[in-house]
Amino acid sequence: MPNCIIIEINHKIHEKGYASSLIRIQTTLLIILQLHLLLHVSYRTMNNIITCCISLFIVISSLLSTHATDTIDTSQIFADNGNTIISSGGSFELGFFSPENSKLRYVGIWYKKITVRTVVWVANRDNPVRDRSGWMRVVEPGHLVLLNGTNSTIWSTNTSSIVQKNPVAQLLDTGNLVVRDANDDSLESFLWQSFSYPTDTLLPQMKLGRNFITGEEVYIRSWKNSGDPASGNYTYHCDPAGYPQNVLKQETSFRFKTGPWNGLRFSGSKNLRNNTIFTFSMDINKNEVRYHYELLNDSLITRFTVSETGVAQRWFWDYQSWTLYLSLPGDYCDFYNRCGAHGNCDIENSGFCACLDKFQPKDPRGWTSGDSSNGCIRRRPLNCGNGDAFFRYSGIKLPDTQHSWFDNSLSLKECKEVCSKNCSCTAYSSLDISRSRNGNGCLLWFGDLVNMRVMSPGQEIYIRIASSELGSEGRKRKILTVTLSMVVSILLLCLGLLLYSQKRKKLDRQLREIGMSRLNYVNNHPNESHNKDIELPLFDLSTISKATDNFSFNNKLGEGGFGPVYKGLLKEGQEIAVKRLSSTSLQGIEEFKNEVICIAELQHRNLVKLLGCCIQGEEKLLVYEYLTNKSLDLILFDPTKRILLDWSRRFNIINGIARGLMYLHQDSRLRVIHRDLKASNILLDSDMNPKISDFGLARSFGGNETGASTSRVVGTYGYMSPEYARDGLFSLKSDVFSFGVIVLEIVSGKRNRGFLHKDHPGLDLLGHAWMLYREERSWELVDTCIRNSCYLSEIVRSIQVGLLCVQENPQDRPSMSTVVMMLSSDVILPEAKHPGFFKGGNETSATSSSGSSINKITTSLLVGR
Repeated sequence: MPNCIIIEINHKIHEKGYASSLIRIQTTLLIILQLHLLLHVSYRTMNNIITCCISLFIVISSLLSTHATDTIDTSQIFADNGNTIISSGGSFELGFFSPENSKLRYVGIWYKKITVRTVVWVANRDNPVRDRSGWMRVVEPGHLVLLNGTNSTIWSTNTSSIVQKNPVAQLLDTGNLVVRDANDDSLESFLWQSFSYPTDTLLPQMKLGRNFITGEEVYIRSWKNSGDPASGNYTYHCDPAGYPQNVLKQETSFRFKTGPWNGLRFSGSKNLRNNTIFTFSMDINKNEVRYHYELLNDSLITRFTVSETGVAQRWFWDYQSWTLYLSLPGDYCDFYNRCGAHGNCDIENSGFCACLDKFQPKDPRGWTSGDSSNGCIRRRPLNCGNGDAFFRYSGIKLPDTQHSWFDNSLSLKECKEVCSKNCSCTAYSSLDISRSRNGNGCLLWFGDLVNMRVMSPGQEIYIRIASSELGSEGRKRKILTVTLSMVVSILLLCLGLLLYSQKRKKLDRQLREIGMSRLNYVNNHPNESHNKDIELPLFDLSTISKATDNFSFNNKLGEGGFGPVYKGLLKEGQEIAVKRLSSTSLQGIEEFKNEVICIAELQHRNLVKLLGCCIQGEEKLLVYEYLTNKSLDLILFDPTKRILLDWSRRFNIINGIARGLMYLHQDSRLRVIHRDLKASNILLDSDMNPKISDFGLARSFGGNETGASTSRVVGTYGYMSPEYARDGLFSLKSDVFSFGVIVLEIVSGKRNRGFLHKDHPGLDLLGHAWMLYREERSWELVDTCIRNSCYLSEIVRSIQVGLLCVQENPQDRPSMSTVVMMLSSDVILPEAKHPGFFKGGNETSATSSSGSSINKITTSLLVGR
């Protein structure tokens, strides 16, 4: 009788959805039953007593469970009754759930702060609970167990560690469920953690790879389908075989390989770049091989998954839905070994596959018919005894490293020597390119080279070929060709130097004058001549060279018509950006002079600050303050980074640019027309404050001048005003037009140039915005990231301001002082007329703005940037 009653009590407890500590309750009830036998209390009376006890326990449990916690200890029960566990920071939530179109119950972890339930981990993915009788608890000596209504273990942690004190299970704010000693808060002494047993999702701080000491391997595996989290057919892991690389597999067959880690990224990864959102790294040592990434901005939510269809994907949450950032495989050439041995896949090639230089198809007939599976062979066989040669290939994804060997201590020269002495070695390359352009360390390949593709930027690899491929005749022809080319080049160079010497001497003299600690600037305008003293520090070339690691390729930020730009760090700890004048650019010399003259005179919080210059020998350098977030276009037009720009930041950027332009046009000592205002020339500091940069094309005016004409139109397509692009007329209103384009780009998150929309085919962003404005649907232009903003009326007003700035007729456009007033007050705005280059309305000939004369030159040289 007592056993039957105990079974009935257990059933009632689970039926109510409140599992309890059965051991303690059973002990208590056995005592009550013994009293029943001793006192001869009726079964009905005893059953009523027991039912009351159960009801009382349920009430007490309900009261205790109303207090949200991130921890379960040995005295607590976590039942499938609707309660959840929430991490301390509120980022993640743990509880029981059922997938779509399923009644099966699982214990999982999902994001707490987003509206779409997205499960990132499942405990019992291959063994669901059939009903809501499941319950979970922590038991000594330190196991987390999941049981069903019959007390059968559905799932449990497997740890060999023994806890001497009280074990607890805790959900961390990283999404990691851990079992630890209650009195030990160390982050390195977990008895068990879910990060070591992921399902289909790789979260920040989670590590893929293998521990060589314990043999533990961490990988992610797809769900079976969207309604079944059971183990699917696809896995993604960090393969330690040979030299480590990440691998996507379908059961035992390879689907995608990233290529080897080169110190900066995987050789075959197009989207894996260090940025302001997350950082990633590979730990390779004798104890472990681990790949992981971490978020640099805690406000962002990102995850990396393997789908049930066999695609590895990176996602970002954009406050409304998940945005896909990266898919692997991403194109035909991403699939593993598309072109066979020694074949190189090129997505731009109509046939995709091509043999490496010095190689030919192994099966020419099959290759012609589109079957490249047999790959390529060397045109001439190797003969290691007589000495083979190595041919350099560049711009490719490095081959599969499953059969490879590496040594961190060898130089590239030593690497070649090691490979030369081993006839089985087919290629070598630098192991780590993060520390220098030429790289460090040695990576050797053995056997056929597979899984290569054309990459930009790619890497260099030296592949063994027959020495006869570089025979004496070939070398003689090469030497003769190079010699003749050098002679012709020297003659042309001498002629060019003779023609250019006078102009260069004049410019060099002016540049050296600029390089003095105090600069004497004389305005070139004949109607105004006055001297000004300009303070501008002069840097030594050795200082700049040291700050930029000798102009290291890894410090290169970009390159324009002026020349390359490098990031540097002065010994005082100040970060700088260094523009290095290209020795072959005549335009660059003029830009150098023009930029120093213009910007050294300008001081405004929304203009980039020139810290000094360096003029030494042939080197001409400009030193600027370094702005952490780089240029606006890199964030605004990036599908993931743009979520960093909420409306308050975008509106601050718009206002900052407007104030900077108003200063140039009106408040500075000279009127300055920028002439190349665009999103890439708006730099952002650490607080996302905008600063206008790149004054190489700027023109300054004195007195009441507001514009001029030119036969050499320079600027950027998509930002140039119509009167400037068509007739060479530029004025203050040209900058206003460019500003209007930037405003519409900031609001929409779309580029003007190349813009396409199904509702308005043939129109650029300006035309599309104006059509929506005419139909009173301007809100449809707004970027989805900010469309739910409570500032929608302010956003729509900004669109109208932008449209007023891009009107066809320059005289209709407001001045920048008026624009600043429009943005900062509720003044009634005039109706906007159709924008420049608008193809759907009446064509209106462009007229010059006030102060500009009609350009009588019939031919203009259009220079795109």
